[in-house]
This record gives sequence, C-alpha cells and structure tokens, in this order.
Amino acid sequence: MSISTFAVRQDAVLDVFEQRIEELKESRLYREFFPVGHLANDRGHTRHGDRTVQVWCSNDYLGMSQHPEVIAAQVDATLKHGTGTGGSRNIAGTSTAHVELERRLAGWHRKERALIFSSGYVANFETLSTLIAALDDVVVFSDSLNHRSLIEGIVRSGARKHVFAHNDLADLESKLALYDADRPKLIVFESVYSMDGDTSPASAIFDLAEKYNALTFLDETHSIGVRGATGAGLCEELDDHRATFVQGVFGKAIGTVGGYVAGPDTVLDYVRSHAPGFIFTTSLPQAAMEATLKSLSIVQQGEGMRAELYRKVALMKAELRARNIDFLDADSHLVPVMVPGGERVRRVSELLREHYDIYVQPINFPSVARGGERFRVTVAPFRTPEQIAYFAEAMQRCLELA
Repeated sequence: MSISTFAVRQDAVLDVFEQRIEELKESRLYREFFPVGHLANDRGHTRHGDRTVQVWCSNDYLGMSQHPEVIAAQVDATLKHGTGTGGSRNIAGTSTAHVELERRLAGWHRKERALIFSSGYVANFETLSTLIAALDDVVVFSDSLNHRSLIEGIVRSGARKHVFAHNDLADLESKLALYDADRPKLIVFESVYSMDGDTSPASAIFDLAEKYNALTFLDETHSIGVRGATGAGLCEELDDHRATFVQGVFGKAIGTVGGYVAGPDTVLDYVRSHAPGFIFTTSLPQAAMEATLKSLSIVQQGEGMRAELYRKVALMKAELRARNIDFLDADSHLVPVMVPGGERVRRVSELLREHYDIYVQPINFPSVARGGERFRVTVAPFRTPEQIAYFAEAMQRCLELA
C-alpha cells in the first residue's frame, strides 16, 4: 500500500470523529469548558481576561483549596520533597504522608484500612471492578442515580446486577429477596446525590443488608467534610457505621486532589495487590498528601465552618424562594436550580457570565435527563449575604430574558 493510499484511508477513519463532534454540536450537547484561574486571595472568584468572575458551581464546598494553612503545607512540602513521586505506589511512590493519611482515614471512618487513589472516580471504578470480580456468583444492587464511576466499576466486573429505583427501599428489598441468603450480594449507593442534592436512607439500607446478608459500598463523596460532627460524612451524622466500604474524595470539601476507599483490611489489601488503576499509575505527590493531611485536621475541627455553610445555603434558598425561582429544596448543601431546556439553560449561563460576572455551569443530558436541565449551585460558608442576594437577583433577571 502506498503512503498516499494509507493517508486517505486513515483520514476516512478519523473523519468519523469529526462527524460525531458535529452531531454533538448540532444537538447542543457539545460541552464548552470555561477556563478558570481560582484566586487564593479572593475565594470564590476567578480571573477571566480582565474581569473578576464569581464562581457558584465549585465542588470546593468549604473553600479549603484556598485556605492559607493548606496552601502553606503544600508549598512547604513541595520545597522539601519536590513536585512528584516519580513512581507508582509499589515503586518508590509510597511516601510517609501516604501512609499517615491512610491511617488517619481508616480511623476517621472506623474501618480497618484505607487505600488512596488518584481520584474519586478511580477509587470507585478500581475498587468495585476488582472486588466484585473476585467474588464468585455475586449479585450487585445499584441505585438508579449512582455516579458513572460506580456504574462503570460494576459493569467492568461482569457480575449480575439489578438497578433499583432511586432511594426506593421496597424496590431494593424485592430484588434482594430473589436470592438465597448464602448468595454473595453487594448494595452500591451514595449518601448525597449530587444532581438532586437528596440524601439516601442509609440506615434503612444497612438494615436490609443485614436482613439479606449483603455487603454495602457507600459513596460519601458529597458528604465528606460537610456532614457529621467531624465531617466524616452521613454515617458519622447518623452514628451508623455499618457500611462495609466507604468511599470519599479530597477534591471536593477537602480542597486537594485524590480519592480513597476505607473498609476491611484483607479486602483492600487484595484491591491494592490486584487493581490495575492502583498498581500501574504514578502516585499522587507527597506535597498534595501533606496538604490533605493539613486540610483534614482543619475540617475535622470545623464544626463552626459546617454550621456557617448550612446558614448560607438556607439564605440562598430564601433569596431564590422570594423571587419565585424554581429549585429543589433538598436536605443537603447542594441547591439545584431548575431551568428546563438545553438551549435555555445554556443561554441563562451565558447571560449571567456576560452581564453579571457570574459563572455557573449548565447541567444537561446525559448528566441529567432531558427536560431536567439545571444549575447545581453551591454556596460556600465565606459567601456574604450581599453576594447571595446579588446572585439570586441576577438569576431572576436572566431567567426572564432567556
């Protein structure tokens, strides 16, 4: 085959991707990224060209990524240890900070062991796909609104699975009852669901797990730092620590990077020894782990910070309610503002940014069902009443224009 013939055939293959991208754009599902440069000295803001823009959709729920003590911990550790580990966890990549953080996390969640991964997504995917594949004849029960990382981990394992209606205990029990008591079972669910902001009936699910002899895997991603006396999540808030496995992240309320799973020692040792996404990837820098340790200490003592967070969330809801803006009044710190219509939610986002220097990312399909488009608004504890009122007023005006 001549070089020119090969080039033509290669171009034909690559053209498929151009067509797919055009289809995304035509359907208005193409995702535009808004470059941000978060400002450590002006929390909750970013620079965009010559403008300062308020960010109202960050997962940095407590503003810890700009906390001066956390920044100082990372800078000091970088100067001492450098910017990277230079290897995977089993090849020079397990720092003293990794070991200490895993010990702290295990104790925080009252588990035997914890294992750190490069992200929350990887923590879910690798742990679930590895442990499920190791259990012969296991059946998995997954909440219908579970995060993609949970879904993909279950699918990769190849195990038999049932999807139960969201937070529906009766539906879950009807599916559990299909199997003998000695059949291995695993229930996978979340504590707080990020798109609706609602909370799972965790204790009732643990009751069903005990009744039907099932293990449980609880994703506490959106509860870590903001629920419980020391921020350990929903289980701590309920004083119910029966989850077999607890997953959490550092990239949200802790304000750094990475994810983890806490649970039985032997199982996580098996995951550590077999999960490809743990074994064959460069470990997180020690400086990031030192910053996480510092942030964890502050968050664990941050009961006042959590109380302030919920006061500001209540104020935001009151401002939205006063302007007849439709939102889901969920029992968490998340405030989903409903703006049905992919084109409309995108337009409102553009108007907010162009005219009010407010950035809030539109959420559309496939993250939510068509017709359920929304903004997932987050209100950090450092927000002022004036900023909250400004946001609500701007939202009202843009909704009227769109």
